[in-house]
Amino acid sequence: MSRVGERRLALRLYSLAVLQLSAFYDAAVLKIKHSSDFDKTKRVNFTSMSQFPSHRFSVAPMLDWTDRHCRYFHRLLTRQTLLYTEMVTTGAILFGKGDYLGYSREEQPVALQLGGSDPAALAECAARAEALGYSEINLNAGCPSDRVQNGRFGACLMAEPELVADCVAAMKEAVTIPVTVKTRIGIDDSDSYAFLQRFIEVVSQRGGCQSFTLHARKAWLSGLSPKENREIPPLDYDRVYRVKQELPHLTICINGGVKSLEEAKGHLEHVDGVMMGREAYQNPGILACVDRELFGDCAEPLAPAAAVEAMYPYIESELTKGTYLGHITRHMLGLFQGVPGARQFRRHLSENAHKAGADVEILRQALAFVSGKDT
Repeated sequence: MSRVGERRLALRLYSLAVLQLSAFYDAAVLKIKHSSDFDKTKRVNFTSMSQFPSHRFSVAPMLDWTDRHCRYFHRLLTRQTLLYTEMVTTGAILFGKGDYLGYSREEQPVALQLGGSDPAALAECAARAEALGYSEINLNAGCPSDRVQNGRFGACLMAEPELVADCVAAMKEAVTIPVTVKTRIGIDDSDSYAFLQRFIEVVSQRGGCQSFTLHARKAWLSGLSPKENREIPPLDYDRVYRVKQELPHLTICINGGVKSLEEAKGHLEHVDGVMMGREAYQNPGILACVDRELFGDCAEPLAPAAAVEAMYPYIESELTKGTYLGHITRHMLGLFQGVPGARQFRRHLSENAHKAGADVEILRQALAFVSGKDT
């Protein structure tokens, strides 16, 4: 067998072992959950070890993007980064028919972002999430879409800091894992530093929240689409830095417009953590260098081609459950940016992964376009 063949076999055996361990762990957790002796304060911590906290670098919760398949793939590229779910509403969890809390153990550390404004409902959802092993609960107080506002959550909650505080307090009473808040630096014409400072002080003092992720743009609650709200309001990093300077006892993470690890390093001179959004999704190869550059991990980064090959067992397992290949591979399209053959890689997946009966062989064929070309 050639060295390439041996390497692929080793990756395949490793990925199969991880999947088997995950299945064993899931069964153990299910048994514990139904045991009368279950004590949530004794939950085992399976997160990776590092001299830095996982919030030092995270991938933002992004609707329709950071689903469980995306997070599994991202975790192959970075062991240390904190991953977030898409925002999940309390109504979906409590009354929906789908499994909105499902995830793979390999994704850890992973945080659940909740959308809602009813303290009791949020507390119930947080408790369910902790029982399933999530590492953190994050309250969405930053999404500006009309649909979210109609449900009375997201960025409009910045106008009601007392309610946000009550929501946080209720969740903290229900769980032992961290409860955090992601928000903006202002809304509409309420975009002064004093407005932001009061929001944070009320939520931290009355609600007990010790960690905030601040998108360094204000949100317009009407007149701009969610996409425009991510681009048009100007970035004000200095305002986020000032929050950390004046409230040093709080954990402050920054979000918005971060496009490189060098930029992330610059922000880390002023705040506790950096959250990267679209760049991490559209150019996931950047995540392969996070552990070394931001967490001091000496392990060699996983090459993009190796990450693709390591996905094979997971994909094969998901296909047996009825998952379509394209639902998984869509998160991998930007992996080979700047590599010869990347366009053919994307085209092959885009044209074939959605077809009935598409399997892992489609991904192998796509990978052939970039194999051996600095991957």
